[in-house]
Amino acid sequence: MRATQLLHDLGQSLWLDNITRDLLNDGTLKRYVAEFSVTGLTSNPTIFDHAIKNSSSYDHAIRESAAKGENGEELFFELALEDITRAADLFRPVYDRTNGVDGWVSLEVSPLLAHDTASTLVEAKQLFARADRPNLLIKIPGTKEGLPAIEEAIFAGIPINVTLLFSREQHLAAADAYMRGVERRIKAGLNPKVGSVASVFISRWDTAVPGTIPTQLANQLGIAIARRTYKAYFELLGSPRWQRAFNEGALPQRLLWASTGTKDPKASDTLYIESLASPLTVNTMPEATLKAFADHGKAGATIPASGGDSEVVLNEFANARVDVDALATRLQDQGADSFAKSWNDLLKVISSKSAALRTAV
Repeated sequence: MRATQLLHDLGQSLWLDNITRDLLNDGTLKRYVAEFSVTGLTSNPTIFDHAIKNSSSYDHAIRESAAKGENGEELFFELALEDITRAADLFRPVYDRTNGVDGWVSLEVSPLLAHDTASTLVEAKQLFARADRPNLLIKIPGTKEGLPAIEEAIFAGIPINVTLLFSREQHLAAADAYMRGVERRIKAGLNPKVGSVASVFISRWDTAVPGTIPTQLANQLGIAIARRTYKAYFELLGSPRWQRAFNEGALPQRLLWASTGTKDPKASDTLYIESLASPLTVNTMPEATLKAFADHGKAGATIPASGGDSEVVLNEFANARVDVDALATRLQDQGADSFAKSWNDLLKVISSKSAALRTAV
């Protein structure tokens, strides 16, 4: 039995952190579902930037949309929604079978709105309505300005993937925003079953501290942060507040491990997959990581509810003068800036392709 199936059987959902029109057209995504136990998919501006830049599969759609006068963000969302809705339809049987727990796909609002609460909410509502798929998660960053938009979106019945979370504290803030939206729905007599995941980024922790820590601590910070966060997540699930909501029909906001591709060439290419097995969570994997894990990965012990040795490891980082709270804030800011850059690069690619295709006609 493949390691991917074993991991799925341990209670963790395996999602693909990638989408391209080629993956959809040539049947590769469908094959990943059948062979690698993939039950969902995430996307981000960087993924779409690479997809559109490196493929001619979008050229016909770009040419047609540009001929209708569409450009910039409008044209991008036209392209992205076609891919995302096709993927959502592929995962719809999983969504139906699991009663809305699994089988989700994700599409992000413009990263330029990361610090604009009102505009984030407006765009989230528009994208969800345009897609018209129940298993679409709209990605909103868990920034200070994003949290109120998350609460309002959940209250409005829009499923949300809270992105750009880097610490236990940021996860707890996102979970509180989700629960406030759910509790408001319960109070208003509305169905509280609104899907959500909270995406905690892992590998960026370890790429932020090389050369500043003892050799024996290499590639341990992201895993320790994840295990500390899992302990807090497990406590939330067992808390009276969350259990009251579950009793009314709410879904848990599942914890999602993001940025799980290994960046250090000296480390195992399945490091973050094997270290973060945990029931009722999601691990969204880059395509290369998914294939590596299916080929030679091992599904072993799950993260203990206590968080294991996370606090011991984090104390060692503190002794090495790593301020994880300050670093979490910096990583979130850098992540937002990185996605904004990818967004601007993406719009430039679409603009240049549109111009080239018009000239070629």
